[in-house]
Amino acid sequence: MDIKTASALRRLRLVSAPEAISFLILLVCSVLKRTTDFNAVPVMGAVHGVLFVLYVIFWADAWNRAKWPLRTAALYFVLSVLPTGGFFAERMLRREAEDAVIASRARNEGIVNA
Repeated sequence: MDIKTASALRRLRLVSAPEAISFLILLVCSVLKRTTDFNAVPVMGAVHGVLFVLYVIFWADAWNRAKWPLRTAALYFVLSVLPTGGFFAERMLRREAEDAVIASRARNEGIVNA
């Protein structure tokens, strides 16, 4: 994996969890808006919107650079629209990065021809 691909995956991983957190907070704010006088939906909506747009941009970049199959790319996109999906996406991306590091070290040490 080259440095640009690794950077694209890292950016996507770093925005996944905050996007998921903002989505959950937005859902809580929506409930509070309907049940109390507390209305933070406009603020949280904007925050979540920015994070979601960043996620989609980073997702498209990672898909392009990592050459994911359509199924993998679709999975990461679907995870972005599920309330806790960003946490699963972050975990999967971290595991993918760790596997790439292990494979790179094995190639450098001449253990495998991966």
